[in-house]
Amino acid sequence: MSAIPAQGVAKPLLLTNIGQLLTLKDVAGRNQPLRGRELLELGILQNTAVFCRDGKIVAVGSEVEVGARATQEIGADLRVFDCRRGTVLPGFVDSHTHPVFVLPRLIDFEQRIHGSTYEEIAKAGGGIRSSMEGVRKASEEELSSTVLRAFEDMERSGTTTVEAKSGYGLSTDSELKSLRAIRRAAQQWSGTVSSTLLGAHVVPAEFQQRPDAYVDLVCNEMIPKVAREKLAEFVDVFCERGAFTIAQTERVFDAAQKVGLGTRAHVCQFTPQDLSRLSRFEPASYDHLDCLTDKDLQSMAQQSTICTLLPGASYFLAHSYPKARRLIDAGAAIALATDFNPGTSPTTSMPLVLSLACTQMRVSPAEAICAATINAAHSLRLGSKKGSIEVGKDADLAVFDARDYREICYWFGRETCRATVLNGQLAIH
Repeated sequence: MSAIPAQGVAKPLLLTNIGQLLTLKDVAGRNQPLRGRELLELGILQNTAVFCRDGKIVAVGSEVEVGARATQEIGADLRVFDCRRGTVLPGFVDSHTHPVFVLPRLIDFEQRIHGSTYEEIAKAGGGIRSSMEGVRKASEEELSSTVLRAFEDMERSGTTTVEAKSGYGLSTDSELKSLRAIRRAAQQWSGTVSSTLLGAHVVPAEFQQRPDAYVDLVCNEMIPKVAREKLAEFVDVFCERGAFTIAQTERVFDAAQKVGLGTRAHVCQFTPQDLSRLSRFEPASYDHLDCLTDKDLQSMAQQSTICTLLPGASYFLAHSYPKARRLIDAGAAIALATDFNPGTSPTTSMPLVLSLACTQMRVSPAEAICAATINAAHSLRLGSKKGSIEVGKDADLAVFDARDYREICYWFGRETCRATVLNGQLAIH
């Protein structure tokens, strides 16, 4: 399935009185992620307006000229929103989330406070497997309601595009149910959703002694059924000690490619992996990378794969942070995402993630914003439609009550997003 956009027709919209407009427009006209010093180029315009019609951006420029055009073309039907000298940027693209679950994992939370590690909790029956029962018992409608609430929370923080994974059902029926729940929620939300099958999250208890048999199930049953129903754009694997090996990940990626689905992977969160074995698949994204080896770090600059960093999980687990500064300096393309999930990153706030990236990973505010918008869009292969404010692109914008874009990363734990525009639909917070 293609990424699901907003439903319905948006009323023509004019955003006026913009103090700072961060276009992130590539002056060279390339449709490529930003790397190195390019991450500092926000394409800032002052005293501007943006005209949106039919879900697209149709004009960006001086307030007088764009306002006159919009009024002439639309007349009384034009909706005008005063940005009050605030900062406007492309809507955030949250390119790694796990929204299909029933309950928070509060026991895991307390056990970690008392010193248990992620792996110890998982071996004792907590972690991912503890979310499985709730998802298996819940109806599609119940799961969809939970997912929709998450999307709406994300929107209030400035997010307009979300990648949403299954991964807590761990059976064919429950994984398909999870993806259908994502689709149902997406049809009720004005933003855009890209879906991912994460059947290879961990091995469920009933296959504990037969992990390769579970991989067979993912490859031979889950993936073909998901492809036939067009329920996902990507297939993901948690490639990690205690989850799936590189060899098993290769098998899942092979199965995904045979049916035309893209690939992405959780890798190097707790232990190093040899990513050279996965490079032939050209995954859209490698996610986490907290334990990336020097060899693989250097190779990222020569690859099209985006490095999606998830500082929310590092914070919540009190774990080491990814080597963002070294990745940027090596020429790799980085993205940032929340990793919203009930066990290791229970946040829907992209501004909080940007703050963590700046304070804990020494990423500058400009680099963080690029990573959370245009580069994250490329990690979902939506860079030609999302992630920058340009004529012809989808009308996805976030309006912040801030005179300077750096404030978005500066005020942590305080939401300053005043409004979002999702495929042309204005939502005021």
